[in-house]
Amino acid sequence: MKIGILTSGGDCPGINATIRGVCKTAIRHYGMEVVGIHSGFQGLLTRDVEQITDHSLTGLLNLGGTILGTSREKPFKKQRAVTVEADKPTLIRQNIEALGLDCVVCIGGNGTQKTAARLAGIGVNVISVPKTIDNDIWGTDVSFGFDSAVTIATEAIDRLHSTASSHKRVMVIEVMGHKAGWIALYSGMAGGGDVILLPEIPYSIKNIGDVLLQRLKKGKNYSIVVVAEGIQTDGKKRAAEYIAQEIEYETGIETRETVLGYIQRGGSPTAFDRNLSTRMGGHATELIATGQFGRMVTLQGDKVSSLPLEEVAGKLKLVTEDHDLVVQGRRMGISFG
Repeated sequence: MKIGILTSGGDCPGINATIRGVCKTAIRHYGMEVVGIHSGFQGLLTRDVEQITDHSLTGLLNLGGTILGTSREKPFKKQRAVTVEADKPTLIRQNIEALGLDCVVCIGGNGTQKTAARLAGIGVNVISVPKTIDNDIWGTDVSFGFDSAVTIATEAIDRLHSTASSHKRVMVIEVMGHKAGWIALYSGMAGGGDVILLPEIPYSIKNIGDVLLQRLKKGKNYSIVVVAEGIQTDGKKRAAEYIAQEIEYETGIETRETVLGYIQRGGSPTAFDRNLSTRMGGHATELIATGQFGRMVTLQGDKVSSLPLEEVAGKLKLVTEDHDLVVQGRRMGISFG
């Protein structure tokens, strides 16, 4: 068999480890030929590809980013005007046939899962692997990249404790998560956050102010507030800036903000993500070898499995108020707003 592999959407620790897991399994175990597709789905439109050999995969396990490059090309997105580009899905299918690919492995987040499902719907053999630091892909307990991002955010929160304590301040740290607060929840709990604000749970500045003032009365002269970037604000400021200003106005306590930003997405994956990427990549190749197309690789409990793409596409996995970390946090006096 001859397969193609691409990476789409934002970069994320563990992508290269997944490429390695897919390709080494394909080449060494199944004797497949592998073609790397550059710049996501854009590479399928332009036939920007390269042959991948066993030698190409050296040094990938701990390497951040993606050796194939990425883009946010969405071939099924409606064009504003009728142009030559308006039939991108047909062009992609023609190019896949011209390249002689029996299947395309798509590594990416929610947008990629939607595109992969649409490609499957027009007869393309696809397998997808969920990739996102946000951990919001429906159907899998964990996506690779999440553990790495949480580890980086937790270390940042750890470091803020010392400066907050030294200056007797409230420190607000903003982590990634537009609609899903998984990074804020997990890093906030692991880093000892006193207030954790998630997009899924409404908050009140007055409640937050009361919590911080009560801490001050108890002799706790500093506090850590962890916020997801997607929480509700005035729509004019970043989440951390808005919350810091509101807290200072509400309480009079000196407050500073830190935005962690793209640091969460860069660098080497953690050992957990390396192993998860390797397992998911290997399972993707196994699905191809057994002819099980149109599926997304998943982690359910301790088992790597898969689900039909049509069950996954278009759904988000969000934090709920009955999540055990939220429940336990509240029992320990942590405020969620």
